[in-house]
Amino acid sequence: MKIAAAQISCSPGDLKANTRKIRDFSAQAKKSGNDLIVFPEMVDTGYSMPAIQEHATSWNEGAVPKLQETAKELSIAIIAGVSDRDGASIFNSQVFINAKGGIAAKYRKTHLVTAAPLDERPYFTAGDGLASCKIDKFNLGLGICYDLRFPEFYRTLAVSHGTNVLINSSAWPFPRIEHLRILALARAIENQSYLILANRVGTDDGVTFCGTSAIIDPYGAIIASASADREELIQAELSEEVINSVRNRMAVFAHRRRDLYK
Repeated sequence: MKIAAAQISCSPGDLKANTRKIRDFSAQAKKSGNDLIVFPEMVDTGYSMPAIQEHATSWNEGAVPKLQETAKELSIAIIAGVSDRDGASIFNSQVFINAKGGIAAKYRKTHLVTAAPLDERPYFTAGDGLASCKIDKFNLGLGICYDLRFPEFYRTLAVSHGTNVLINSSAWPFPRIEHLRILALARAIENQSYLILANRVGTDDGVTFCGTSAIIDPYGAIIASASADREELIQAELSEEVINSVRNRMAVFAHRRRDLYK
């Protein structure tokens, strides 16, 4: 399976411009032979809390139906971070749309970031569950930005959900760019899984994002990577044989001492 990650900037509050860009990058990915494209966090509203509060929508309107149209028209699966208004609550969410335009999975960010200058807690409600979904021979585990700092989050996806491709849609800022690289590599290596990181570029409300999107294989090798400051599409072929080879050579899942992990 061939997969792409779109590293893009967004226009805060401009749904039309943002969904048009999503379609353009999806068309480029499809033309290059990709089966799936992953987009960053909050690509419908931009990562601007005032814009999110004003423009967040339910899944029956706004960005999600437009993404479904794009996926169906181009026959490409799409994963993207989107706003998700549910009654009085807003969730920082991720949608997985299959190549027929159907919603295959939905994830609501479980770990809300609190580091200055962004504190998501006054604006978002935290999700309370994990999400995974199969595509071709692969089982994808969904995650958003700050989730990357929690090894138990991705280990639970790998062990309890059987995932072998870890997804992270992110709006990660420049001051912690080295953390992003190290954490992404660690999550791939320790879970012997591919990790697809689609991070933002550009600046929203004074926060500049650090790009460096990457596709990392189960050995921990970066097989595709992007710059820190430009819009780009990166892509790579995923191999079930590579996953099996890594896991057979070093059987870390079988060697886990679960009796000690209480």
